[in-house]
Amino acid sequence: MRDLIAEALDKARADYAEVRLEKVDASGVSYRGEKLDDIGSSRTVGGIARAVVNGGWGTATFNDLDSIGRRVAEACESARLAGKEKTCLAAVDPVVDESPAVMEKDFRAVPLSEKKALVEEYNDIVRGCHEKIETTNVAYNDRFRSVWFGNTEGTFLHDERPDVGVSLSATARDGDNVQRGFESQAGVSGFQVVEGLQEKARAAARRAVDLLSAPPVTGGRYTVIINPRLAGVFAHEAFGHLSESDFVYENERMKELMVMGKRLGPEILNIIDDGTVPGQRGTRPYDDEGVRTRKTHLIRKGVLSGRLHSRETAAKMGEEPTGNARAIGHQFQPVVRMTNTCIEAGDSSFEEMLSDVKLGLYALDMVGGQTTMEMFTFSAAYGYMIRDGKVAEMVRDVVLTGNVFETLEHIEMVGSDLAWSTGGGGCGKGGQSPLPVGLGGPHVRIRDVVVGGRQG
Repeated sequence: MRDLIAEALDKARADYAEVRLEKVDASGVSYRGEKLDDIGSSRTVGGIARAVVNGGWGTATFNDLDSIGRRVAEACESARLAGKEKTCLAAVDPVVDESPAVMEKDFRAVPLSEKKALVEEYNDIVRGCHEKIETTNVAYNDRFRSVWFGNTEGTFLHDERPDVGVSLSATARDGDNVQRGFESQAGVSGFQVVEGLQEKARAAARRAVDLLSAPPVTGGRYTVIINPRLAGVFAHEAFGHLSESDFVYENERMKELMVMGKRLGPEILNIIDDGTVPGQRGTRPYDDEGVRTRKTHLIRKGVLSGRLHSRETAAKMGEEPTGNARAIGHQFQPVVRMTNTCIEAGDSSFEEMLSDVKLGLYALDMVGGQTTMEMFTFSAAYGYMIRDGKVAEMVRDVVLTGNVFETLEHIEMVGSDLAWSTGGGGCGKGGQSPLPVGLGGPHVRIRDVVVGGRQG
């Protein structure tokens, strides 16, 4: 592959050019209710050539590896037609490296029949947990990406990227009241990641049933404690996307709001993006531009201290590249994306957070949400009222909404119990979804949060 890429790039007529080739082996099994909904495996091979001339980018995707040379020429020609300014790419040292996958139990060697049997077992557990379980959706997916990357600066990389996961969903019904419980597990270390999840299957079903009898939360303003998974989602969705520099560079309002050195929260608040955390789904040694990944402090001691970059955005904004140019596959060019994003641990215990809350809310996990500029709305999977310093009754329909900058200012306590999520799913941006990412955080206490729900 290296010779193939090098030969094609040797003829490139551009300020800069690159080729990324991929071979992807994937399989999946899903059940909906009692029926097998889908099962199969696939292999795809393809690539993308990118070139830049006078600041204009050209791309060409392909599935025929014999056409790499022609596709590089097409990308160069498109770039020449688009270019109207000076090419700006942050300088990085060329590197030649290989990053083989390390898996305890290689899922490619597991027969599809064994994967089906595992999913069927989980599905039977969910279906049989309670008479009010109306339907289920249980799915298994694995994906092994072999990626070869080379550019005209002399970088050549070969990277193997495994990812495997199971999702477990139960829907319970009592008349017109319909509730859902959900659990998932995903990782990069092999098939064993998705084995032994019988208790997670039961938990998904029990939660769906329990939510049938839980009252809707009464809307209002509360002191809210969010659990580690929801803290990770908040760091990613509400703040992390604002730290992606292509968004900042193209948006005048965000330039005004996201000024380096600006205080955004208390000194106990630290938010990072780190593509080097061992074992996480967003971890890779290099991004899809061949830039080494690293740990980037987005907020340090409450102050905006960094943002995420591609080589182009780093050059245009006069900052260092961070290794955050990522693509979900060979059909797409890399854009600025997060890797593993988390709120770092503080020094408060969960008990200390609860102790002086007379009436508050403990919000857990997330089932949906959206962000628009600095405004966010998250639907927690479920919650519990906090009464006189104690976790009390379960509540449902917990919707948290607000301005991310005001919410950061209202953080009162950050827990010492940092945990990385083991859940599946992924991030979406620019039509590229789902991109594997890591989410983490401790428990976090926030005052004066707007909670939607039943009006009291």
